[in-house]
Amino acid sequence: MQRTRAETVARIYQSFFGKFPNWTALAEASTEELEDVLRPIGLWRRRAASIKALAAYAAAHDDVFPEDEGELSGLPAVGQYVANAILLFQHGEARPLVDVNMARLLERYLRPRILADIRHDPWLQEACHWLVDCDDPVRVNWAALDYAAMVCRVRHPTCETCELQGRCNWREKPTG
Repeated sequence: MQRTRAETVARIYQSFFGKFPNWTALAEASTEELEDVLRPIGLWRRRAASIKALAAYAAAHDDVFPEDEGELSGLPAVGQYVANAILLFQHGEARPLVDVNMARLLERYLRPRILADIRHDPWLQEACHWLVDCDDPVRVNWAALDYAAMVCRVRHPTCETCELQGRCNWREKPTG
């Protein structure tokens, strides 16, 4: 879903997983077939090549990815977000799914990040890890992502309904 709205991905979700139910099916698909399915969400050529390369690795390794962050970073199409997702969902580590939505939520509530790139801002990374350091990091990740998408939106946030409004640093700032 990188750089793609959840609603956009939702439109192809069922057909995608209906056609490619596992890593082997993805690995065996032609690049052109993947491109056709991914075209509605944009960046289909890049995504098709990345998914195919990652699927080939997974299929060759019985759907098991390394637990070591260094090894993960050497795999095709694995950056910080995908590595954290693998460590969270497959290996049960408390890892944040840091995207612009989670970053916005934490920045508004706590303070702005220092660096423009969320992947490299040490304060933001530490804050995101702190957020998910709990008994149910998967649930906290989904909650943060959903809350940012529904309440703490980029444009027209619904601050008046926000459960965090009493301690939010962003709400008090004048706009304009």
